[in-house]
Amino acid sequence: MSYLRKNLSSGICAKPLSNNINRSNKLYINPNLKDNMKSSELTDIISAIIILAIVSSFSFAIKQKWIEIPLILIFSVIIISLSILAKKFTAYSLDADVEHEIWQMHHFPNLLPPYRKLKNPFKAGAIIPVLLSIVSLGLVKFMSILTYETKALKYRASKRHGFYSFTEMTDSHNALIGASGIFVILLLAIISYFFQPISYLSKIAIYYAFWNLLPISKLDGAQIFFGNRILWTVLATITGLFVVLSIIIV
Repeated sequence: MSYLRKNLSSGICAKPLSNNINRSNKLYINPNLKDNMKSSELTDIISAIIILAIVSSFSFAIKQKWIEIPLILIFSVIIISLSILAKKFTAYSLDADVEHEIWQMHHFPNLLPPYRKLKNPFKAGAIIPVLLSIVSLGLVKFMSILTYETKALKYRASKRHGFYSFTEMTDSHNALIGASGIFVILLLAIISYFFQPISYLSKIAIYYAFWNLLPISKLDGAQIFFGNRILWTVLATITGLFVVLSIIIV
C-alpha cells in the first residue's frame, strides 16, 4: 500500500495514464478527416446552389433574358443557405450535427433487386433537375437536390436524461430537423411575396419546398414522413396550397 502511495506521489502511474489519453486522441480524433468531411459538404452545397440557379433560370436563358440570371443566383444562395442553417441550428439544439450532400441513388427501384447496389452512386440531385429542365425547356423546375444525414454528438448522452436520454437520434428528432428547413423556406416565400422586386424569390422558394417534401429516397420529405407523418401532412398541405396560389396569383 505504501509502495503504491509512493509511486502515485512521484507521478510514475500518472505519466503512463497521460500518455494513454494522448494516444487515444491520436487514434480517434483525426483533424484531417474532419476537415475533408467539411470541405466535401461545402462542395456539395456550392454545387446545389449552382444547380438550383440553372433550374430556376433556364426558361429565362431560353428567352435570352440574361439580366435576370445573376439575381436568380442570389436567390438560390439565399434559399439553400437558409434551409441548411435552419437544419443545423435545430440539430445543434438537439445536441446533434447534420451534414448535407447531393442526393444520391444507390439502386433503381423495380430495376435492380433490393440487395443489388450500383457500383457508383447515381448523382440524382445533380442530373435529374438539369435533365428535366433541358427536356421540358424550363417548364419543369425539379428542385430535389440535397439530402441530409443526422448524427448525435458524442456528449449528447451525458446531457440528456430520463425518457429522452438517447445516444442516437430518433426518427422523430430527424423529422424535426428536416421540417425546420421546409418551414423557413415557406416563411421566406411569404415574406418575399410582398416585395415586388424579389417576388420571383417567393415562387422559387415554394417550388423548392414542394419538391423536397417528396417522400422518396433520402430526400427531406422522406425523412420527415417516416419520422412524423402528421408533421409531414401539415407541411405538405400548406406547401400544396402555396403552389396553387403561386400558379394562380404570382
